[in-house]
Amino acid sequence: MAASCVCGSVLNRFRSSAAGLIRISAARSQIKNVIEDTHVTQRQKHSTCWSEVSEHVSRAGGRGGVLWAAVAFSLFSSSDEDHRDEAQRKEDEIILLLKKAKLSVHRGLFDAASAFLHQAVALAHQTHNNQAIIYSYSMMANLAYVQGQLDNAEKLFKVTMNVMLSGGTSQDDNAVIEMSLKLATIYAKQNKAELAEHGFRFCTESLEEKLQKHTEEDESLRKETRLLLGLCLDSRARYRASKLHLKEARDDYETALKICSQEQGETHPQTLVLMSDLATILDLQGRHDDALALVTQAVDLSRSSGHPDQHILLGNMAGILLHKGRLDDAVQFYHEALSLAQRVGDQDAVDNIQDGLKEVKKRRREQETRETKED
Repeated sequence: MAASCVCGSVLNRFRSSAAGLIRISAARSQIKNVIEDTHVTQRQKHSTCWSEVSEHVSRAGGRGGVLWAAVAFSLFSSSDEDHRDEAQRKEDEIILLLKKAKLSVHRGLFDAASAFLHQAVALAHQTHNNQAIIYSYSMMANLAYVQGQLDNAEKLFKVTMNVMLSGGTSQDDNAVIEMSLKLATIYAKQNKAELAEHGFRFCTESLEEKLQKHTEEDESLRKETRLLLGLCLDSRARYRASKLHLKEARDDYETALKICSQEQGETHPQTLVLMSDLATILDLQGRHDDALALVTQAVDLSRSSGHPDQHILLGNMAGILLHKGRLDDAVQFYHEALSLAQRVGDQDAVDNIQDGLKEVKKRRREQETRETKED
């Protein structure tokens, strides 16, 4: 199997994972009363699940958090009761519009969701509600991203960042860094290599510098920041792997794996995904024995912990066995992975696994041809 195909099952996550990266950490301290009346979780196939970051930074997407959460903006303290009642009415209207947008996304009605969000942001501007403006624009940006409207998503993320920065949010705030990470992934998708690399570098360097400054009193922020650094390294590793910059990708994966293991535990789903991804890079570098040992460890742990993407890990293991020439073992794991992928409805994984099985058949034919010639 060609190197680009070998990367496939790992790098499929690169296509979709960024859709859930944006988490408005500044809004965490500004926005109150998250509405929990609906439980909408947007399942990102093969996505990163840095759940502790999600918990602390109000993640707007991915397995770790609610993608389209509507929020209450309790900002009004006027002594004039009539004025406050009117302000509260408009606040409630914004909340209702955001809830309708969330529900529309859940139903796959993206045009309707966009319409509700445009109404919400217009009303937020009318009432000079900065938190509502930030949150609405960030939702609009995410919606554009998941629809593949990358140019529009880029503009919306930049607008959101400008509003935040002009409102006093610092440039090294985790929310700003996360939006910068989202922009870097957009540039990566657009093959704007210089902008992508600059964006990833800004994110990692800003977070590393921030971690050097932390004090014991900032322990929760330290953990949140360190996990965000792991997410940045994971995203950059997948981008570098897609360019076959394997040494750099391996370095990023190793550091991300270390962070995730230390902060979330050795059996955390994301830890196991990173182990599998790192194993794939080792396999591409020709270190098949090291790759097999690592992916075997990930698969064994996934079986005991009930990993949600076990079929991905099994598929990666099958690919590594294929490259070691253990075709029968590869077929066994491919079929197990295929059954699980079909059960959860992961068509991308099904396609990749079937490609792997075709490669096994091709290699068997080549092997039979060689044996025939030798006879």
